[in-house]
Formats: sequence, structure tokens, C-alpha cells
Amino acid sequence: MLMDALVKPSASPGLALDRVEKPAPGPRDVLIRILKTAICGTDLHIYNWDAWSQEHIKPPIVIGHEFVGQIEEIGSEVKHFRKGQTVSGEGHIVCGQCRNCRAGRGQWCKDHYSVGVSRPGAFAEYLVIPASNCIPIADNIDIEVVSFFDALGNAVHTALSFDAVGEDVLITGAGPIGMMAAAIVRHIGARHVVITDLSDYRLDLAKKLGATRTVNVTREDLAEVTRELRMKEGFDIGLEMSGAVSALDQMLAGMRNGGEIALLGLFSRKPELDMSRIIFKGLTLRGIYGRRMYETWYKMAAMVQSGLDLKPLITHRFRYQDFEKAFSVMNTGMSGKIILEWSEKA
Repeated sequence: MLMDALVKPSASPGLALDRVEKPAPGPRDVLIRILKTAICGTDLHIYNWDAWSQEHIKPPIVIGHEFVGQIEEIGSEVKHFRKGQTVSGEGHIVCGQCRNCRAGRGQWCKDHYSVGVSRPGAFAEYLVIPASNCIPIADNIDIEVVSFFDALGNAVHTALSFDAVGEDVLITGAGPIGMMAAAIVRHIGARHVVITDLSDYRLDLAKKLGATRTVNVTREDLAEVTRELRMKEGFDIGLEMSGAVSALDQMLAGMRNGGEIALLGLFSRKPELDMSRIIFKGLTLRGIYGRRMYETWYKMAAMVQSGLDLKPLITHRFRYQDFEKAFSVMNTGMSGKIILEWSEKA
């Protein structure tokens, strides 16, 4: 049986809407009928066929990893799930045997596979994943928000890396994950939540999501902003989401002594760090990858259920057949999260 899917057909820019074989679940898998998906920055890299994609993607492959759906079929050895149940899923398929997996740190598995990158993805009518990666979704959570829970997990993992309650937080990069991080740290009780970017569109959206001060670094000096906010020593916590060397330099300069920095953004060129600044300020730098499996999923669901409002982040919706329009909008940078609809009933 065939199904519709968005496929990276060849080593060149663009995607194709194609008919591919519908996957069949193994004994420990679930088959999910996709309702909604969200476009991630990774998907845009693949669409544009940039240097990262050329290194990591082997066409042809169905892409996409942010999704919500309903269970259509359950493998013979699967327990705790039922047909028709609304679910999302952790996109990192881990080995379960390495040191990190056995210690409960699967996000660092050295032999993992990634949905939509190194195995067939969710931009399709159906997806098969191991039942162990399947996440049940409560009825009181909006499924549009669930469609980008994978990306929210990155933001939650980063934002909760350090205790932000009552602290002053600097976020560099107002992409969707940076905006979500602003919403999260504000939700849990941060004082000043300052976010920097080059785009007024994205900074305005970040303000709707909870940033207390936005800074367009093409026009404003971050040091002046800290004085405006009467911050005597600098930021307590930094969340680097931009992957821009200049933003990291600005963050290091703006931190107080003993400050803590979580690094999620991937840099297009190698940063030249001023190590003396890190040493003499006593800064802590922590690299972030993916989500904590599976504690982050519980945290993000709980925060959404307790009032974390991410609906303003959704700026565009398209039928999956109109994927070219969706990726064109995303390439402009004038968007938040873009949803692709896969079911008439969704």
C-alpha cells in the first residue's frame, strides 16, 4: 500500500511530494497516522541542501521529525498503548546498550538514529517508530502545540539547565526555540528575560511569548540595555540559541561573575573564545543536545497544562500539498512555527 510523503529525492535543493510504501510496524513498534507536523530548522537545512545536509543526509529519504498523530496499529509485543490514542514521539532512536543509555542519558547515545534524518521521517501520512519512543498526549493539550513538542523539548532542556527562578536571563537568537525559551523562563519565574536578534519581526513575536525586553543588535547596545534595567553585575544565565559568534561574544561580555551559559545554537564558523574572560569570570558553559529522555517530555507537557501559552508562536498553516509555499515562507525568516496539515479531521 502506498502513501503520500515529502521526500528528499536527490542531492540537490528542494523536496518532492511522492507516493512511497506505507511502513509496517515490527513487534515492538507502533504505526502512527500523522495529523499535523511542524517544520523545523533542520528541515529547512535539508530543503536548501546546505553544507550540513550534504554531510548528514543520504537521499532518497522521507524527512520531518516534529509531529502529532494517532496510533493506527500496534506491534504484537507492545503494551500500554491503544489504537486511536493521540501521541507524539521522541525522534532519537537510541541503542539502549551504551554507557549513556544504560545510565538514563539516552540523549547522548553514540549510536542513535534520527527520525527524518537517518531513518524515514514524519512528513508522511504514516510513521513507524519504536513504542519506547512513543509519547502519549493528554486530551487537554492542544495538538497544534504538540506538533512541535520535539522542538519545545530542545527549548525546555536548554531553559531548565540552570535555576532561572528570580534570575536575569539573556537569550541570543529569537528563532522559534529562542522564543520558546523566553516563554519558559518567564513562566517559571525569571525576572528580566532579554532576547537579542537582527529581526524586528521575530523580536516582536518573542515579546508576545514572554520576553520582557527585546534588543535588535543592529540598533541597540546590550550594555546600555543592562544599565537601563538597573542590572548591576550582568546576566545570571545565558541561553545561546543563535549560532552566531558575535552573539556568543556579546553574551560572554554581559555575564556576571559566576554566571551560567547553556549552548544550543550550532555555529557556522568556529568561535574564537576569550578563555581569560571565561576563567576570570568563573563562568559555567554547558552544551545542550536534544531532550532529556524522557524527563523533558513530562516537564513540557506539565508546563503547557499549567498555563505556558505557545499558540502565538504558530504563524502559518498549510496543507501538506502546499509544502513549497510553506518552505518559501520559512526561508524569508518572517515566521514562527509553520504547521503542515495531514488529515482533514485534524
